[in-house]
Amino acid sequence: MSKGRWAPGCARAHQRGARSGFAGAWPCQVGVFTNLSLDHLDLHGSAEHYLASKAQLFVQLPSLGAAVLNACDPASKLLDEVTPRGVRRLTYAVPGRGRRVLEPNLAATSIAIDRRGTRAELTARGLPGPWPRELVLRAIGDIYVENALAALLAAVALGANPADAARRIEAAEPPPGRFEIVAERPLVAIDYAHSPDALRRTLGAARALGRGALHLVIGAGGGPTKSKREPLGEAARAADRVTLTSDNPRDDDPAELVRDVSVGLGDHPNVDVELDRKLAIEQALTRASPDDLVLIAGKGHEREQVVRGVVTRLSDAEIVRAWLARRPRL
Repeated sequence: MSKGRWAPGCARAHQRGARSGFAGAWPCQVGVFTNLSLDHLDLHGSAEHYLASKAQLFVQLPSLGAAVLNACDPASKLLDEVTPRGVRRLTYAVPGRGRRVLEPNLAATSIAIDRRGTRAELTARGLPGPWPRELVLRAIGDIYVENALAALLAAVALGANPADAARRIEAAEPPPGRFEIVAERPLVAIDYAHSPDALRRTLGAARALGRGALHLVIGAGGGPTKSKREPLGEAARAADRVTLTSDNPRDDDPAELVRDVSVGLGDHPNVDVELDRKLAIEQALTRASPDDLVLIAGKGHEREQVVRGVVTRLSDAEIVRAWLARRPRL
């Protein structure tokens, strides 16, 4: 794939060219591609099939439509190849995302993160009309800049004014459970990151905010997504201290899930294991000093945990707030 060749599943999807599936039933004017990660493989079976499914959206774009592509994701090169001629290409990029495979029309040249949100300096090339020189988001992290650039290009492709669209994006509230700060001293954030790429980038945002040590509470979901567990552990190495715990084990053994993740952690010097997620969160909070940052990843906005078919109430944010209510005032 790095040489621009189609994996077998993608090739078959492109060769068929049939108006099948959701993309054929509900044709779109604009298709947006953000990334291809080790996610949803329980539904698709392989990364090749997952990419082939995404490709159907671009294969069937109309001649007056637009394809919005992440210039830094290797799969964008392949999607560009199968998008029909005449379809407008619009590309975007953020720094630190890796080598660009396409030249971006809209790029963030610098990104600054604080507890209030994220500020990005922008440059636009090959795009008509004046474009905003910066974007100030209420969400925390460069991943939200990436998503915002994609949304901005899509809105303009559908006829919106760039400045108006940017103002609407800046006014949008952050989604619950996406780097949601739920406590101060220590700074505590919950995030839905449960794939290696998402965790790596979320830890980067956390590192930019914290003044002290970075604590991470992380688990791995059960089901047929074993291939991402070791890479999840590799991403977790960026934290100063890691607490391995349960996520949504479903029908899998929580201890086995933790062992799979721990392989990626390798010889990390500060790793704790507590399978009870509530206890794991409380222990990480207790260990943290006032200047530290505790990132609780994997479940974000979710309020339930699934263990062998039994669904129980479990909210990371509620656990943190209950712990804060019990602890002595600093």
